[in-house]
Amino acid sequence: MTHTTHHRWLRWPSPDTKRLAFGADYNPEQWPREVWTEDVRLMREAGVNIVSLAIFSWARIQPARDSWDFSWLDDIIGLLHANGIAVDLATATASPPPWLAAEHPEILPVTQNGETLWPGGRQHWRPTSPVFREHALTLVRTMAERYKDHPAVCAWHVSNELGCHNIYDYSDDAAAAFRNWLQDRYGTLEELNTAWGTDFWSQRYADWNHILPPRKAASYPNPTQQLDFKRFSSDSLRDYLRAERRILSSITPDIPVTTNFMVMGETKGMDYSAWAADVDFVSNDHYVVPGPQDHDELSFSANLTGNIAGGNPWFLMEHSTSAVNWQPVNTPKKPGALARDSLTHVAHGADAVCFFQWRQSRAGAEKYHSAMVSHAGSDSRLFRDVTALGRTLGELSPVTGSRREPARAAILFDWDSWWASELDSHPSDRLRYRQEALDWYSAFLATGIRADVLPAAASLDGYQLVIAPVLHVVPAELRSRLTAFVESGGHLVTTYFSGIVDQNDHVWLGGYPGALSDLLGIRVEEFGPLAPGEEARLDDGSTGTLWADSVATTSAETKILRRFTSGDHAGEPAVTRRSVGSGSAGYVATRLGSAGLVPVLREFAGLAGVESELPAELCGAVELAVRTGEDGRFLFLINRTDQAVDISAVPGAVLAGTGPGDGTAKLAARGVAVLKSPK
Repeated sequence: MTHTTHHRWLRWPSPDTKRLAFGADYNPEQWPREVWTEDVRLMREAGVNIVSLAIFSWARIQPARDSWDFSWLDDIIGLLHANGIAVDLATATASPPPWLAAEHPEILPVTQNGETLWPGGRQHWRPTSPVFREHALTLVRTMAERYKDHPAVCAWHVSNELGCHNIYDYSDDAAAAFRNWLQDRYGTLEELNTAWGTDFWSQRYADWNHILPPRKAASYPNPTQQLDFKRFSSDSLRDYLRAERRILSSITPDIPVTTNFMVMGETKGMDYSAWAADVDFVSNDHYVVPGPQDHDELSFSANLTGNIAGGNPWFLMEHSTSAVNWQPVNTPKKPGALARDSLTHVAHGADAVCFFQWRQSRAGAEKYHSAMVSHAGSDSRLFRDVTALGRTLGELSPVTGSRREPARAAILFDWDSWWASELDSHPSDRLRYRQEALDWYSAFLATGIRADVLPAAASLDGYQLVIAPVLHVVPAELRSRLTAFVESGGHLVTTYFSGIVDQNDHVWLGGYPGALSDLLGIRVEEFGPLAPGEEARLDDGSTGTLWADSVATTSAETKILRRFTSGDHAGEPAVTRRSVGSGSAGYVATRLGSAGLVPVLREFAGLAGVESELPAELCGAVELAVRTGEDGRFLFLINRTDQAVDISAVPGAVLAGTGPGDGTAKLAARGVAVLKSPK
């Protein structure tokens, strides 16, 4: 499954109140108690109705092995509850206290080179350590028993950003757990040897105990071993999530359980499409990395998160009010960006908007990370923006509980292909799987066509156009699903380095793109990676980089839509399309970038009968996202530009937003308007 089938939302103290959640990570232990009263007063002023507590509080709660202190946590939960603020209570297991690492250094992660990662940062624990698990689960059980009946606790927050700093551990604990995982996956050594191709380089195993994680080797480690270790590492953290959840669900069955994913940028170690089945509602952390596609990437991530959640409402657990502290240069957000970023997540299904953190720290590694209350205090533009956002979210209460409305086009996103396509000893080390997917998404935004970003295992029912960029790993089952989609009238487009290997990273023989060659009606004999700076021009004036396959058509139904006009492949196909009944299968043999993909996408979308729902003059300037619920159909119009745009041609009553609040039809630069239209 790609999403939870038992969706449960926050257990609000007043369940009859319909509202979007608004708040932040709150770390009162960093401040003297006289600040707490001021914090709560400002929270009420800003419209905050939820905070996440105790995320990094293990050392406070359990200062020594046999010592516990809940008094401060009891007090702050009581103060928040008295002021109508709910608590998303963390299990506090994210970072072990100094005493635990000192007494049990065997819990510490080990790098690929055999170096120990020492305390001093955070998340210094092995996902497979039995010792860590024993102590952590004792803490979870103790927390659950203490707060199981507290009416302020509306959700459990398992650990924090699982895998953010400890996804890959190469310790002896990991080695033992990896062997167990492999035995469950393959059953016999013969099956493993076949899957890993161990007759290459004399790697054939005769004993399970001889198998290790892919530690630093004299040359490239076995590629299937590397791929399986990535799968295992994601599954190990998922197993830990399940262990905490089992305890919480047994003691507090009425309190929903979540953990914060990190669907953003190049964070790729965790297969969240699998994890979603183990939480009651999906939560996500997202931080913008400035660049030419920064807001497109935010929308892409929010879109994918919404589809990982299966269209159900989800929780934006963390994002930033302004600058972060961990980028090379940490610039503040432009005016309007705080609200635009927040509402873009809501547009794609978030029913909660929360930040890291409430009050900006005075000390520690994140003291220069922005917060809802900055070092400048409440008399600041940032806090006024925060308060304005709180009012806007209050106006959007009718949206609460509505679901993302599926689009007619989709982009497939596959963690196995992400992991495998970027392994070493490949045709090019410059390929970036997520960037190719993001370029297609940017092209959809530029054409004004709504598209969903779907986990590869999701159903394709209802979609007319599906883009599968760099779908490198294609097991037989996926090949059958894609073929059935096309044969039933769907339109598929894939790209270079797709269809190459099966689930074991074994090449499909007979020429590339392997598993998809027959469906596409093409054949490639050799890969076409381009050297840095090398380009391949096309007959529509666009320029390809990174890759240029030498494509031969193998079916009379395959038409050539674009040709190369330069380089070794001049005159050869660059973009093809094979008709299959009322469906089709297309191929793009080079990297065109987001701008170069726009005319290609328009042509494929036209052939598939997929059009923009926006007026022509808004296509490219405005992103449209749609949510539908009992109270109506909600259109989110997001200004992608730094200029005001006229949205008067879009029908609907203005519900809320940062745009036409003055009664005009102008949507401000970086503004968002939410319109309500009949279903």
